[in-house]
Amino acid sequence: MAEKGSISIHSENIFPIIKKFLYSDNEIFLRELVSNAVDATQKVKHLSAINQYTGELGELKVTVKIDKEAKTITISDKGLGMTADEIKKYINQIAFSGATDFVEKFKDTNPDRNQIIGNFGLGFYSAYMVADKVEIITKSYQDAPASRWECDGSTEYSIDDADKAERGTDIILHISEEGEEFLEEARLQTILDKYCRFLPVEIQFGEKVINNPTPLWVKSPSELTDEDYISFYKELYPAAEDPLFWIHLNVDYPFNLTGVLYFPKIKNDFDIQKNKIHLYSRQVFITDEVKDVVPEFLTLLHGVIDSPDIPLNVSRSFLQTDGNVRKINSHITKKVGDKLNSLFKDDRQAFEDKWQDIHVFVKYGMITDDKFYDKVAKNCLLKNTKGEFKTLEEYKEVIGANQTDKDGNIVALYTNDTAAQHSFIQSAENKGYDVLVLDHVIDSHFIGQLEQNLRNSN
Repeated sequence: MAEKGSISIHSENIFPIIKKFLYSDNEIFLRELVSNAVDATQKVKHLSAINQYTGELGELKVTVKIDKEAKTITISDKGLGMTADEIKKYINQIAFSGATDFVEKFKDTNPDRNQIIGNFGLGFYSAYMVADKVEIITKSYQDAPASRWECDGSTEYSIDDADKAERGTDIILHISEEGEEFLEEARLQTILDKYCRFLPVEIQFGEKVINNPTPLWVKSPSELTDEDYISFYKELYPAAEDPLFWIHLNVDYPFNLTGVLYFPKIKNDFDIQKNKIHLYSRQVFITDEVKDVVPEFLTLLHGVIDSPDIPLNVSRSFLQTDGNVRKINSHITKKVGDKLNSLFKDDRQAFEDKWQDIHVFVKYGMITDDKFYDKVAKNCLLKNTKGEFKTLEEYKEVIGANQTDKDGNIVALYTNDTAAQHSFIQSAENKGYDVLVLDHVIDSHFIGQLEQNLRNSN
């Protein structure tokens, strides 16, 4: 008879994996620990809002401190804290997520899931990528003694009472020799700027708050002005020219999605302008590699996308494609197409004025994405040597009678260098022909599609 049993995972085997391989970049220890502190803060705010906690909230701020002499980094919060039993549950039992447990416990009180960052319960252990000992000193919002937990990265830990009067948690990292680069203020400032600049709770480092807890994308479009959008763009890209226009994303069903996408002036070297869209999950920076979330051509846009429904692996390093990602991808494509169409419809002259700056983006999208082609083809403009603009349909009407071959196909003439081909242009125009200007590197790919479209005339 076959023997059956349960597979057991021993902590002495899994711990090195967590410390060395689960996270691909050791700097993210700060992201994880600060995110945990923000979680604890958001939780106590929720408990106060539903009268589960009636004490004074006080100043709900997360602080990050370096002590070079002691070789420590301390992340402190005034959140809900932990009892000794909760330390054993959430810290000693690896991968038992306190955030998941909290949301489940209070699901009937509608906590804002988008504001509870943690999902896996493993982030705390990223501390051991840079520390050879970690202390937790914490006092719960509940009537319980403060506790102190300590572990040197082995499977042994100690826990006892602590002398802490205020609610909240201090995580003290005793930095290892290999991690001493993180005792430099400039190094930590860079990490905080990268991952934490828009976290929803104030983060203090040194003498100042280093983040914007209410970035533009979490606000209602109705309360924002054009100046607000441009100012935020400058906050994201200080050296950039002003954007042409933008889209404010705000969806809560069937998936959660917020953000702002800006249309920059696209130069001839458009390839190097990619990866300017920043992906966030609950205001925590994840990556600027968003090709799975948005179509390839939309990576030419700038801005922010924030969604708790985009699945990430445990380390948050890689996106995992699923149904929500595909839905978000399609939704963003639709919104961009809608924006272009509304601009054309509302003010054609203004649209023509912007065409030189957006035509590369539109053509790139039409070449690479059939759905986008169908969405915007009726408003794609063609420019001739006289500086006149026509849509595809309008252009077929213009040249249909005079530029048709013996088989009845419409023939479009174009130049890719008006100066070098001046005599050709003059000769064609003298015969009453219209000549298009298609002189961008992307036009060599666009021409074939354009010819096919023009031949499909009625």
